[in-house]
Amino acid sequence: MRGRRALWFWVFVGPFALGLALFTYVPLVWSVGLSFFDARNTVTPTHFVGLDNYTAMLKDDAFVDSLKTFLVFTAFIVPATYAFSLSLALMVNRVRRARAFFRSVFFLPAACSYVVAALVWKMSIFNGVRFGLANTLLGWFGGDPVAWLSTTDPPWYWLVIVTVRLWLQAGFYMILFLAGLQRIDPALYEAAAVDGARPGWTVLRHITLPQLRATSVAVVLLLVINAFQAFDEFYNLLSDARGYPPYARPPLVYLYYTALGQGQNLGVGSAGAVILALIVAIVTVGQARWLRLGRTDADG
Repeated sequence: MRGRRALWFWVFVGPFALGLALFTYVPLVWSVGLSFFDARNTVTPTHFVGLDNYTAMLKDDAFVDSLKTFLVFTAFIVPATYAFSLSLALMVNRVRRARAFFRSVFFLPAACSYVVAALVWKMSIFNGVRFGLANTLLGWFGGDPVAWLSTTDPPWYWLVIVTVRLWLQAGFYMILFLAGLQRIDPALYEAAAVDGARPGWTVLRHITLPQLRATSVAVVLLLVINAFQAFDEFYNLLSDARGYPPYARPPLVYLYYTALGQGQNLGVGSAGAVILALIVAIVTVGQARWLRLGRTDADG
């Protein structure tokens, strides 16, 4: 009986474990090894160069600028998504009828492809001509058309990038906040009402947000990690037949052009990927410790 259970376990888990090993772990290990070699136009290590690839990457101003782009993107998208998804969750949680309908409607964009959403934003909403939706609205108020994706002073492209990511992911984090809200004991709100607490900001600040602390920590960590992985919206919004512009180039876009561009320097690209992975790990662990992830009030 025990042997049959083990057999069925590997029947169901085996294909997934094999695919995970072949297409995730093996490439990861190979990429780390490749970062110590001179590998141009090939994925086969040739000449061992030690830490030279890492030194070249850290001295590359374009790579440093890509990290600055990530910081700007994170500063925009993390608080915007947190506030918007929490607001949606609070509103949906107060609905007494058709709650499932509103929950599904707000979550639906999360199932949309990032590529498709980016093209809709680029071609229909912020396409830079006077017939685009955004410029049409500006025209109603007497404004001139704006080239949203090519204007760098002021940098209107951030509005396009942030809004498409916000539309895509707010519904997912709304679901996380809804799960946290439904775990709050209603007796806390009843006791607050008896004590004279006014519904609104006072209850939100002193009851709802403290009770959502664990959910908030998880949401912030996921938002920062997802911001590090930004690629699709940047690439599909800003690139064209002439290539990618020199501005708003996040780390993954920079590494894409380094490893698969004209030079195809896979050794340096792999070193950049390892550096980026280490930064993500350090930031995640630092956030977890700062936000006291996994600790309770009794732990101090």
